[in-house]
Amino acid sequence: MNNKFDALKDDDSGDHDQNEENSTQKDGEKEKTERDKGQGSSKKKAVIPGPAEHPLQYNYTFWYSRRTPSRPTSSQSCEQNIKQIGTFASVEQFWRFYSHMVCPGDLTGHSDFHLFKEGIKPMWEDDENKNGGKWIIRLRKGLASRCWQNLILAMLGEQFMVGEEICGAVVSVRFQEDIISIWNKTASDQATTARIQDTLRRVLNLPPNTIMEYKTHTDSIKMPGRLGPQRLLFQNLWKPRLNVP
Repeated sequence: MNNKFDALKDDDSGDHDQNEENSTQKDGEKEKTERDKGQGSSKKKAVIPGPAEHPLQYNYTFWYSRRTPSRPTSSQSCEQNIKQIGTFASVEQFWRFYSHMVCPGDLTGHSDFHLFKEGIKPMWEDDENKNGGKWIIRLRKGLASRCWQNLILAMLGEQFMVGEEICGAVVSVRFQEDIISIWNKTASDQATTARIQDTLRRVLNLPPNTIMEYKTHTDSIKMPGRLGPQRLLFQNLWKPRLNVP
């Protein structure tokens, strides 16, 4: 929505000669141009809840990314592949976005949806993420849409109860499996990561033998080509993946 206001124009019809009128008009246009330039840096309007809407504790932004899996990725290429969908500040604004988005289970190829607090990019190197990590759950095909919705509703509803530790969540659609993850700020805070794990089990109604892996972003950054085997398992890697009917 554009919130531009045209400058008031002086409609003085006094006894000016043509040169003075042209000069005045040019000066007015110059002032308007300079004013518009000054406003350009603050042109992006803050997203706020609408009248009678239910505000969220934080504003959030949806992102989407897709890449060719055979190509190694760098920090720069990752940032170029991530596209911002939009930001919302209320429950109603969230549903307006979410109801028009493709379900993760209907995505194809190597695709990701990201939902992060406004101002945090869904990248390991972001200042809010770089000292943190993520809980990862691998899903058999067909479960991503339901688990993703349950996860982000729990996040928006502040069900994790860890203050400002939660940064965002990601659902990753892959060829043979799907992956969901929730990111937090401080990987070294074991009490917080344990609480996030417990809440994740509850909101997703995970079976007791579900594999849950915590990976620090520092380890992710060190991985060659930013891709590689997942390590630091809290449980046996060879247990079955989440297989909820």
